[in-house]
Amino acid sequence: MLTSRAWAQTWAALRLLAAAAGVAAIIGQLVRTLSRSAENGWPLGPTAIDFFSFFTILSNVGAAIALTIGAILIWRGTRVDPAWFASLLAAVSTYMLITGIVYNTLLRNIPLPQGSTVPWSNEILHVWAPLFLLLDVVLGPLRRRLPWRALWTVIAFPIVWVVYTLVRGPLITDFRTGTPWWYPYPFLNPNIQPWGYGGVALYVIGIAAGILVLAAGVIWVGRRRGADPAEASGRLSSAEAPGPAQ
Repeated sequence: MLTSRAWAQTWAALRLLAAAAGVAAIIGQLVRTLSRSAENGWPLGPTAIDFFSFFTILSNVGAAIALTIGAILIWRGTRVDPAWFASLLAAVSTYMLITGIVYNTLLRNIPLPQGSTVPWSNEILHVWAPLFLLLDVVLGPLRRRLPWRALWTVIAFPIVWVVYTLVRGPLITDFRTGTPWWYPYPFLNPNIQPWGYGGVALYVIGIAAGILVLAAGVIWVGRRRGADPAEASGRLSSAEAPGPAQ
């Protein structure tokens, strides 16, 4: 069933619905965040930069883009995911899974300022979107077998994001509280960690290990389910090709 035309069309539609839900959740939370800043007289530009500095938001943006591209590739009749897209999909799937795990184990019970979070958006971004990406790993069509070296492609963006976060953090002032630093997550803030940057390093190492394990799992499932890269150059015949959903 998972290789049939009907299933491919159905999954393409589900990918678009999931992407739309993710975009709606991002916009909903962004509007609330900007509105709150406007009400308090805080600068909107830095507010937006801070908003898009969260790994959760960046991961969901990437997921929405990847899911949309994946749906288009199905409807274009692609036989096997192109190598670039297979790498992108493996990466965003890993990021969304780590987002769901980290949020629900480390961050869910941390109190936030009253009225700062849109509840339905929060659940989509941290729970339902990661769950859909997990299902996409297991059920999505057109999977391509990636080489194990793709692990380094997956880990590249989180490394860049951590460096960006730790370099930017002490250089800006949190206009909401007046503290001379701002970090998107408390476990990355050396000013509140008992061991300072040592504590941050432990969290970073632990999360990096988790990302590598999850990425290995995503790639392993893809290698089990996917087609050999040699098949990727072909397209489905007109009789096989999944057309646009009716």
